[in-house]
Amino acid sequence: MSISTIIAIYFLIWWITLFAVLPFGMGRQAETGVIAGTDPGAPPLNVMWRKLGWTTLVASLVFAVLYLAYTRDLLPFDWLANMVKPPRTY
Repeated sequence: MSISTIIAIYFLIWWITLFAVLPFGMGRQAETGVIAGTDPGAPPLNVMWRKLGWTTLVASLVFAVLYLAYTRDLLPFDWLANMVKPPRTY
C-alpha cells in the first residue's frame, strides 16, 4: 500500500469521524441563557479545538485497527472486493 493511499484512507476516516463527533456535548444558547445579539441556536462556547482533538484520536485508533487487520490479512482483499460487488440479477 503506497503512502498516498494510506494518507487518503486516513483522511476519509478522519472526515467521517469529524461529522460523528461534532454533535457531542453541544448545547444551545437558548438552554444556557441567550447572550444579547446572538442566535439562540448558536453554541455558547467555541470548543472546536477539543472536537478536532477527539476526532484525531478516534480516527487514529480506527485507522490503526483497520491497518493492522489489513496488513496481517485479517481482512483479505478478495473478501472486501466481494462485499462491494453489485448483487447478482437472475
